[in-house]
Amino acid sequence: MTPTPALTWAQLRDLKCAELEGAADGWGRSSNRADAARDRIEQHMLTGLRDTQEGEAAQAAVTRLRQLGRNFQYVYTECGLLRTTLNSLAHEMKTQQRVLAQALDDAAALRFTVHADGSVTYPAAGEGLIDGAPLRGGTASSSGAAGLVPPSGLVAPNPNAGKAQDITDRVTGAVRAAAEIDWRYAGILRRLKAEDGLKVPDSTWKDAAADASEVREAAGAYLKDAIPRDASPAERRDWWAGLTQEQREEYLAVYPDQIGNLDGIPALVRDAANRDNLQLLIGKLEGRDDEKSVTQLAGLREIDRQLGEGPKPGEPPMFLLGISDEGNGRAIVSFGNPDTAKNVATYVPGLGTSLDKEFAENDLKRARDTAIGARYHASSSAVIAWLGYDAPQAIDGISSLAVAGDGRALEGGGRLNEFAAGLSTTNENKDPHLTAIGHSYGTRTVGAAAQQGDGIPGVDDIVLVGSPGVGVDRAEELGVGGGHVFVGSAENDVVTKLPSKQQVLAHAVAAPSGPFAFVVGDIADRKDDDLWFGKDPASEAFGARRFPVDDGPGLVGRGGVSVDAHSQYFDPVRDPVSANSIALISAGRAEKVKFEEYR
Repeated sequence: MTPTPALTWAQLRDLKCAELEGAADGWGRSSNRADAARDRIEQHMLTGLRDTQEGEAAQAAVTRLRQLGRNFQYVYTECGLLRTTLNSLAHEMKTQQRVLAQALDDAAALRFTVHADGSVTYPAAGEGLIDGAPLRGGTASSSGAAGLVPPSGLVAPNPNAGKAQDITDRVTGAVRAAAEIDWRYAGILRRLKAEDGLKVPDSTWKDAAADASEVREAAGAYLKDAIPRDASPAERRDWWAGLTQEQREEYLAVYPDQIGNLDGIPALVRDAANRDNLQLLIGKLEGRDDEKSVTQLAGLREIDRQLGEGPKPGEPPMFLLGISDEGNGRAIVSFGNPDTAKNVATYVPGLGTSLDKEFAENDLKRARDTAIGARYHASSSAVIAWLGYDAPQAIDGISSLAVAGDGRALEGGGRLNEFAAGLSTTNENKDPHLTAIGHSYGTRTVGAAAQQGDGIPGVDDIVLVGSPGVGVDRAEELGVGGGHVFVGSAENDVVTKLPSKQQVLAHAVAAPSGPFAFVVGDIADRKDDDLWFGKDPASEAFGARRFPVDDGPGLVGRGGVSVDAHSQYFDPVRDPVSANSIALISAGRAEKVKFEEYR
């Protein structure tokens, strides 16, 4: 409950908001210095140590430097929150000062007197109903709802009475609002303090996450309402370009979650914002024991570990283009700068993918391996692992794809299109080469994206591997021409042989054990080109270009049922031909790919 204000209108009038803004600038400079120190540690000192030193002492030094970098990151975050808190306080106070100033100006123009308590004295005016004499003056005070004047019975009201009542209501209202603002921000500022000591443990980041949430809520009118969330990527790019450096710094400090996930914002900016938001998310989920939080926390920690270690020799740098705990989790990681690379490929994972440790280890490895291969063929290349939607989650193995509908793909396709539009908007090359790569259910998502609007913005080539169908029957329906759709389909990949819905329904009538009982035993007997989500992309009828892949492990072996053939398309060790073909296409060198006959 807000306490009774002790603030007077004279104090509000004389408040020097410029001093609050000056203090905010000081905290901003401290935040920038901490950010510069962190950058020097991560981009120069750690890189130098890893490249030139080995051994136990070197590893100890790396560990200490990482801790120091985290400390500077915490200082950057907290100082940035203080800056925005003070600026937002000044912003709200100036609004009430303007209300007060207008009321005082109106009182002066009418020659009314405004007293220290906000009451307003007005002079005699008007004419009496009986004798015509001027009606005496009086004093109006704000004791109830604004604009209410006590009834006067048969006595004609002084025309100044209503004007005085309006002025006192405005004066008192501004003072009350300012007192509430002062009380609210005083509490926020009291809570913006660090723990004692030189270390920044996870518990401190948990506190920082709460701090950020509170400041975001308070600064909504000051900053958040201006973020163009519903604009096009091009409009967002122009909005960001039009901000002052100070405004950009405030948005990054207070709303890294918004800026980091906004398509159309430059990759370097998104990376900086998401690295900070990553720490806040880790702090937010730390200590929770529900399955979703524990799973996502493991994934976030693995991504944080990889970012902290930096690229190994020969590997492209990582850029964190998106991170969130929305739904099953969101993570968008680029290997190579997608704004400067001539060739940019986006890999869309499928069934069972979520923000967990497996995604952070395996799916990021697929993108990294593809980027390394693409850069071998064309140095200006980047590959992105895009988990920007909720893929269907595994239920009981291979039957999960069969029960998965089109809904997730349609929603994900829309998000993929917006992301691709952002890539096209921020890429600095005149005519960049963009590739969309779908794996498993991710091929259905790519197919859905290609069917929406004018297709996937800017995309020149589409790669489909391990596909259960893409929602169309012809490659040319994907919007890039049949000659620019490439397919990899392993002979032992059961997902690429999932029967059509019609076959499943027909079998359900005859099979009392359930519609999926034949998936393992009878799938090899399928005689047509129809899969669960449409025509088999590896078939001649579909009309794509099929590149050779390894058959993969058999479906049934000594260890039981195996679907490993579904997961090795990107692996340069287990399937080097497939991995190299994907890399060549991503690098814009599709003419060097060897092709094989249709299934």
